Amino acid sequence: MAKEGIHPTWYPEAKVYCNGEMVATVGSTKPELHVDVWSGNHPFYTGTQKIIDTEGRVERFRRKYGLGNRKNAGGDSAE
Repeated sequence: MAKEGIHPTWYPEAKVYCNGEMVATVGSTKPELHVDVWSGNHPFYTGTQKIIDTEGRVERFRRKYGLGNRKNAGGDSAE
């Protein structure tokens, strides 16, 4: 049994807002939650995620494992 008087109030129907629009209801210790990102607008879940190639890492990986362009498939392997 939980001790009385030491736990926060539980709100089983807390509303989640994103950009001023209610997007979900969840259980929480706060009656309202305001978020910037949720699964409905996150690039991973919406399928709009893009690979950010920092310092040519993706291209270097493709060259190393032969996954690059087919025109370079027989090219140099000087790494």
